[in-house]
Amino acid sequence: MTLDIPRSAAGLGDSEAAFAAIASAAVRQAPTFVGLCDAQLRLSFLNAAGRVMVGLSSGADITAYALLDFFAPQHRRVVAEIGLPTMLREGQWEGELCFRHFTDPSRQMEVRWSAFALRDETGDLIGAACFTNDISARKQAEQALRSQQMLLASVLNNLPLGIGVYDRHGDLIHSNQRMRDYTSLARLPSRDPVSSRRWRSYDADNQPIPPDRYPGARALRGEVVTPGVDFLYCEQGAAERWMRISAVPFRPEGEEPSGAIVVVQDVDDLKRAAERVELAGAELASQSRFFQATLSSIPDFVYAFDPQRRFVYANQAMLALFGLSMEEMLGRTFADLNYPRDLAERLEAHIDRVLSVGATVQDEVFYRSPTGYGAYFAFLWGPVYAEDGSIELVVGVSRDTTERRAMEEALKKNETRLRAATELVGLGIYSWNPVTGVLDWDDRLRAMWGLPSNVPVDTAVFEAGIHPDDLARVQDAIAACADPAGDGHYNIEYRVIGRDDGVTRHIATSGRATFEQGRAISFIGAAIDVSAHRRTEAAIQASEAQFRSFTEHSSNLIWIGDPVAGTIVYRSAAFERIWGLPCDNAPTALADWIEAVHPDDRQQVERALATVRAGEVAQYEYRIIRPGDGKIRWLRDTSFPIRDENGAVSRIGGIAEDLTPEDNHQVYLVSTKAAEARHLVGLVRSVGYRARSFESASAFLDIAPVLAPGCVLVDLRGAKLQGLSIPRELKARSSALPAILLDGPAADVASAVTAMKAGAIDYLTMTDDESLRGRIANAVAECHGAARPAARDESAASRVERLTPRERDVLLGLVEGGTNKTIGKKLGISPRTVELHRAQVMNRLNAGSLTELLQIALAAGIKPVTRVSTPLG
Repeated sequence: MTLDIPRSAAGLGDSEAAFAAIASAAVRQAPTFVGLCDAQLRLSFLNAAGRVMVGLSSGADITAYALLDFFAPQHRRVVAEIGLPTMLREGQWEGELCFRHFTDPSRQMEVRWSAFALRDETGDLIGAACFTNDISARKQAEQALRSQQMLLASVLNNLPLGIGVYDRHGDLIHSNQRMRDYTSLARLPSRDPVSSRRWRSYDADNQPIPPDRYPGARALRGEVVTPGVDFLYCEQGAAERWMRISAVPFRPEGEEPSGAIVVVQDVDDLKRAAERVELAGAELASQSRFFQATLSSIPDFVYAFDPQRRFVYANQAMLALFGLSMEEMLGRTFADLNYPRDLAERLEAHIDRVLSVGATVQDEVFYRSPTGYGAYFAFLWGPVYAEDGSIELVVGVSRDTTERRAMEEALKKNETRLRAATELVGLGIYSWNPVTGVLDWDDRLRAMWGLPSNVPVDTAVFEAGIHPDDLARVQDAIAACADPAGDGHYNIEYRVIGRDDGVTRHIATSGRATFEQGRAISFIGAAIDVSAHRRTEAAIQASEAQFRSFTEHSSNLIWIGDPVAGTIVYRSAAFERIWGLPCDNAPTALADWIEAVHPDDRQQVERALATVRAGEVAQYEYRIIRPGDGKIRWLRDTSFPIRDENGAVSRIGGIAEDLTPEDNHQVYLVSTKAAEARHLVGLVRSVGYRARSFESASAFLDIAPVLAPGCVLVDLRGAKLQGLSIPRELKARSSALPAILLDGPAADVASAVTAMKAGAIDYLTMTDDESLRGRIANAVAECHGAARPAARDESAASRVERLTPRERDVLLGLVEGGTNKTIGKKLGISPRTVELHRAQVMNRLNAGSLTELLQIALAAGIKPVTRVSTPLG
């Protein structure tokens, strides 16, 4: 079969995309019914072969059908009440049912239906896969075989002979009705002294034949006793009758004799009354016609050859094959019937072998008859003995095996396709006999263990390759799989260290055990090397960890949104500092987030976001009104599109920088004692500073990178070593947050020295509240002074450079002597908006008055536009 693999997938090597594309092509082009259902068991995919099977065109909408719609009405209840619940409970179900035909309601197809539940990594049902084979031909073949068996049983029961089959011990295992009518030979007379007294026969010397020479006993020793021996048989309470007994060894499929076939014929009339010879002859003729009619009605080909390889008999089926009458057929050889020379020589050699050694011959040949019918024929030929023991005929039976061979070829093709599919997806197939412990691996599985092809494997080789840390877990899974109390499933992933190459691989494997009489008797499974997948997962996890580490420690807000759902899907920790809200309390809808944007800036923000959704990068500035305290903060946001593998914008992201000058009146208090923390918060707030407490050093240090400027007051009384770690860590991070350490009243000079060496800018000891309040106020004031960056460029020009274009326009208007109204008219904005920009310019340039603002502007080189006077001016 040729797979139509996409050119893009074929170039990807061993990647998952290539395997997925190849597997998809194999499913689409599979010669059997392959269907996929969603979680509601409605069909979502049906391959071309499946559509042909049920009479659906290639353009038919399969999603309009549920899984039950494909079954014949009489089987839907079985599927609904047994099949589907079993599949959902055990993962799969299969059975032989009937499919309907969508375009021909009169047609139904007998199929072998297999369904598997599909679940995601969390175990939730996501759908089902269905695989179906049309078994109508096999069913018809089975029905024909049953009919033939019934015909043979009918023939045997109606033969005018008693026929019995005995095992090697002489016990009867089967007989026809005539045998039971003649005599109740439940055991051969040679093995039963009581019944042997009822039989008497004499040799040529008129001497009684002993039981060990009876035909049945001789047949058990491998002799052929034909045409038979005449016995006088005396049934209890009845007159003696002559019976002719024949026997042949029973050799099933050419094995050593394991029993005997005994034929009993009532010849009493022949032996007793000469006057009944004519009647007996008529009866024999009648029997011959009966056999002739029986053989003629058999659908197989029955025929016989004489020692000169000529046909001496052919039944009706054989005559029809050649298109000849009985008269035309008799006396002909294979050459006369225009058999191909090589085929004729092959068949004549078989006849010679039967005639020379009395062998039974079986073979299968292809032959095209003169009527034009070509087929494969399997035949069985054997000898027919004369009274003197010589072979006088070769009798044969042939059967048309074309359909069987076609089924075998189809099975081989399916096996080849399955092997090709396993090669495509990299599956290794193996089996295990829980009784003997024998393992059977293919070469792909050997390669996973770092073994050469065809190297012998056993349990020791298997366990030696498993990573030591995983071996106990694998052994437990195997024991559970082989436990009859379980479900027999085996599904596990573990590491393997290659024996010859030393490579560590991640192997995912699954399989199922088969149980019989309360114990596991077989197991078959498949394994796949998922090392590349695990490496990809590890790389993704490392990348995600790096991204989160970067975003959580960035002073800028990093956000990601879903433009289709209209939601914010991620915000970094800086959101809490800028918005004044915990991330958990932040709105998720983009519309709710825009509600916090200043009304005058919302239209600008919405236009910018629309540009980003269209695939462009946008940079814009806007104000927000903090929901918690109503304060205004200026932000500069750089937003950008995030595209999926198809190039479509699936996400939008942004980096928001807070441009608002910070208020340093903030104290962060770290204390492990809740009561002391509340007490110190009260003291800090009483001297005019804002306070925020943390219960541990780790809780503070985790969020320190995104905290607003301020200072840290660390209470050492609860956990001194933990508290000393804070200034050390802040110093190592080059953080601008200075630390003040507070210790108990009994602290000594050495403690103070340790605190200062750790990086504290001040060290206090506990006293009364009034004194402590003043000391904290002084220390915090000095702390804030120390926190002011000494190297900051405070020149007028550098400060003006930090203004936005709109703020520069407002500043220029002020330098030219404009009012809010005239500036707004010139710039096309409202006076209120000019007022807000003006206040922001004052904050950015750290100007306390309009005069100071103009001085800074002039120092930065901003001058009013010079107007040339005119005569009218």
